[in-house]
Amino acid sequence: MTDPWVALEPGADPAERVRALHRAHETFTEAGTVPRPVRGVVADSWRRSARAGVHPDGSADVELTDGDLGTYRAEHPLAHVMPLFRELLGTFASDGRHLLAVCDARGRLLWVEGHASTLRQAGRMNFVPGARWSESAVGTNAPGTAVAVGRPVQVFAAEHFVRRVQPWTCAAAPVHDPRTGRLLGAVDITGGNGLAHPHSLGFVRAVARAAESQLALLTPGRPAARGSELAVLGRDRAVLTTGGRGIRLSRRHSEILVLLAERPDGLTGDELACALYEDESVTPVTLRAELARLRQVLGPGVLASRPYRLTLPLESDAAVVERRLAAGAVTTALAGYPGPLLPASRAPAVVRLRRRLADGLRAALVAGADPDLLADWVHAPWGEDDVEVWRALAAARPTPSHRARLAALEAELAAPGGWAGREDG
Repeated sequence: MTDPWVALEPGADPAERVRALHRAHETFTEAGTVPRPVRGVVADSWRRSARAGVHPDGSADVELTDGDLGTYRAEHPLAHVMPLFRELLGTFASDGRHLLAVCDARGRLLWVEGHASTLRQAGRMNFVPGARWSESAVGTNAPGTAVAVGRPVQVFAAEHFVRRVQPWTCAAAPVHDPRTGRLLGAVDITGGNGLAHPHSLGFVRAVARAAESQLALLTPGRPAARGSELAVLGRDRAVLTTGGRGIRLSRRHSEILVLLAERPDGLTGDELACALYEDESVTPVTLRAELARLRQVLGPGVLASRPYRLTLPLESDAAVVERRLAAGAVTTALAGYPGPLLPASRAPAVVRLRRRLADGLRAALVAGADPDLLADWVHAPWGEDDVEVWRALAAARPTPSHRARLAALEAELAAPGGWAGREDG
């Protein structure tokens, strides 16, 4: 196969592939091994689904309905491009007895539209607005897997992890904020096996790119006079937006700017070295070289010394989340949290900031006991093994799938050598 993201190579017999996939799925659910002809992207997704405790006979939970769903959709950035999605995909979906679906970055369906009879069939498996279709909730599926891997992907028939979804085929592509690169969600086309064609994947990929282009026109970069912005959440390398342009920083420069944004009064060379380096033998020359390179990136007059400090305002997305938390706005704080702060960083001070922010969010979620917000956390990659939040969710919304996942995590904890939870969220 030339493209591993396409479900069927040219000339393949769909009926024979369906039979082979059913056999492979049964082998995996019984023995935990993935035989051929399962694609690598699907095999990896099956393993993630199993680790998340998804049952092959499970179903999606509907988490938002009525007014709550309407409010959430109206405030979501992808609402701005729904007319574009309908124009480009709506007629194709309706004429082909398919569905157009759009999900958020957590895999929750926001819109599901298309042919009336297909909508009724999809409703029987809770493929409806407000339902959670992330991988960690219902296993391998195109919108959930697209947001999990950040790539356009096709899922064909028995490649779906949950059996009741296996009569369907879908193709989805992620949509990102063109200014910050933050994942916003995915656009999906769902229907019969006729969608298992390279053209459907290429089509949905093109629609996602068109949506990003329209969002770029709707949200141009802010003028430099209003300060600069630093996106550090859910990414290993920060994006600095300044003067209407975005700059992707190196990992070390990302760490330095996080620390200087946190301390506008500045840091001495010794303080910055202790904050950055685990190895105490790193020399001051190494730090000065990094700072010289950062000055070249930032331009003249932005990074001062003695102490090291920024001369222009710099707002980080982490600071925005912390400010919302301090104000008690937990819903908007979580909405602005696409993932841990520089998750790959081992700089001591960055690790402390990452833990402080994640622990603050977790504590607010548990105290608030809002089942939708708790579900957002545990169905995200950084929260899928968070026992404390799973306990709060199982208490607030005791569905069979929530209780089963909690029981599996607690059993793993009780086992000899059981893990004690993730380092940070």
